[in-house]
Amino acid sequence: MSGSELGGGPEDLEPLGRGLVDLRRRALQELASVRIFSDQFLTKFLRARDLDVELSLKLLLNYQRWRRESPEISRCLSPSSVLGLLNTTYHAVLPQRDHSGSRVLIYRIGQWDPKDWLAFQVFSVSLMTSEIISMETETQTQGLKAIFDLQGWSLGHALQVNPSLARKISSVLSDSFPLKVRGIHLVNEPMFFRPVFAMIRPFLPDKIRKRIHMHGADFQDTLSDFFSPSVLPPEYGGEGPGIEGVCQAWTNQLLQSEKLLQQIAAHPTGDITIPPEDCWISETVEAEQLLEG
Repeated sequence: MSGSELGGGPEDLEPLGRGLVDLRRRALQELASVRIFSDQFLTKFLRARDLDVELSLKLLLNYQRWRRESPEISRCLSPSSVLGLLNTTYHAVLPQRDHSGSRVLIYRIGQWDPKDWLAFQVFSVSLMTSEIISMETETQTQGLKAIFDLQGWSLGHALQVNPSLARKISSVLSDSFPLKVRGIHLVNEPMFFRPVFAMIRPFLPDKIRKRIHMHGADFQDTLSDFFSPSVLPPEYGGEGPGIEGVCQAWTNQLLQSEKLLQQIAAHPTGDITIPPEDCWISETVEAEQLLEG
């Protein structure tokens, strides 16, 4: 194991190395059918739980169970299969991180036509993005914040979110995926979204509930309390690149990752190791291209 393989500063590597040895030993004892776990893969779980081996093991086992129990999502990580949805500017990962180093994701629910796309297909987009950004060293330590724009939310959307899907979504948000969810921001939420939120809320731990912020229709003033103007698109009160451009840029990133995502989906444990130089696509280049555009 080397710093170049795992990323992070020198102060991180000694406790991380000890954690890897302990986590690998215990994970292989728990999962008798698995013969090996890579350092790169286990590192995601350790950093998601601040190098606590006990909590990292629980997260790893939950991730494996979630993949087994949700094959309709975990085995279908193909950006090209939902390209029609992505081309509606439904989803973006913003090119700049927030002040704390967190990745910032935007989901524009109104762009999802429930007549064309099933809820599990829409949720798979989130899983694809999560698999990709969980490979970034800074994201492993600083986590993500998500903005859900609920303008256009309709009865057709609500009818697709059943208790089973609600449970799967909450599991990914809380204890079944190696990412730290630092904040969830809802904007333009209508009154009739509340029954769906009430369905998801009981499955969320207290720490996630406390990180959910409802901004309503006057979100531009309150979002600025959490994100600097340089990070957000103008459509959300910021000064960054426009939402259509950042959505298209992230769609391109997903399409470039099609082979990698399909390898993750097909692998028994999801443990796909990639060269350090490929992990991850340059965020600097991504930001510069958008700013120039």
